[in-house]
Amino acid sequence: MAKANEINEKVFVPPIEKKNITLTLVGDSPLICHRWSEKAKKEMLDNMTGAAKKGKEPKRPIQEYADAFYWLTDKPDFTDMSEEEIMKCVDKGRFGFPTTAFKKAAIDAAYQQGAIKKKTTMRGAFHINGELVEIIGKPIVREDPVKVGINGTDMRYRPEFPEWSVKLLITYNPNAVTKEQIVNAMNIAGFSNGVGEWRVEKDGVYGRFHIA
Repeated sequence: MAKANEINEKVFVPPIEKKNITLTLVGDSPLICHRWSEKAKKEMLDNMTGAAKKGKEPKRPIQEYADAFYWLTDKPDFTDMSEEEIMKCVDKGRFGFPTTAFKKAAIDAAYQQGAIKKKTTMRGAFHINGELVEIIGKPIVREDPVKVGINGTDMRYRPEFPEWSVKLLITYNPNAVTKEQIVNAMNIAGFSNGVGEWRVEKDGVYGRFHIA
């Protein structure tokens, strides 16, 4: 039995209008991937927690390269593999890139161009479906010297896609943002921001793209 002060009301919840668009992005400069390996993450955690450090293991460039991919196919255990075996696994693999990188680039570009006043407004206005989007292209091994600490240097081995493209499936709220705004923001992002390591936004020249 309902209490005297309880009022049963029906509340109408209007459905959110949603539309989809698909954008194909084509690379204008190479895309560099750098997913942190489990080994690298453990080393960082050990440094933060003060855990005892092990002796430095010999560097395995090809394994470091393979670990830096965002694997879409099952990632093999490279521990006991030779470099040739690892490269065969890479040749058979399919790889992705975080969709959040493209969304962030588009929102930052729209904000920098004055198209939006607040980034939070556009963050909830559209979503790129999936956590990773597949990269269409053939990767190569990239070798770069990097600074470590104050005076230290090291070599990094990462995947580079000289020619690449991705297909983004975007769901958006047309009452909050137009299709044209999303397309323009993404196109500007490809020129002024880029994605990946050493992208334009970070004073690099990599990761630029345009809408096909």
